[in-house]
Amino acid sequence: QVQLVETGGGMVQAGGSLRLSCAASGGTFRFRAMGWFRRAPGKEREIVAAIDWSGTITYSADSVKGRFTISRDNTKDTVYLHLNSLKPEDTAVYYCACREVIYGGRYVRSSDYDYWGQGIRVTVSS
Repeated sequence: QVQLVETGGGMVQAGGSLRLSCAASGGTFRFRAMGWFRRAPGKEREIVAAIDWSGTITYSADSVKGRFTISRDNTKDTVYLHLNSLKPEDTAVYYCACREVIYGGRYVRSSDYDYWGQGIRVTVSS
């Protein structure tokens, strides 16, 4: 059973930066695609970024393209989300997610993922 723990959230002013980390345990992390999602107040959960098992194929939602970057370190069983040029509309609870099936590409639907972290709050003030 894969377990995911997110860290690095908090409150930041608009234009600032954060780095979210998601540490995985209990499974073969290095062979699994990962994703970051977020749920803003009053909105549906949405994909933010995704990465394949090797780290060579990534996806970023249009709303964050050029500002957020997903990466992973398979030697540390950790995936990162680098958040730059933050805006108040980026305020949300951010979740990392992991697939059960190994290998494959990058995946952007919630239903593609089997394991979820508890979520971590990011608040951007104007």
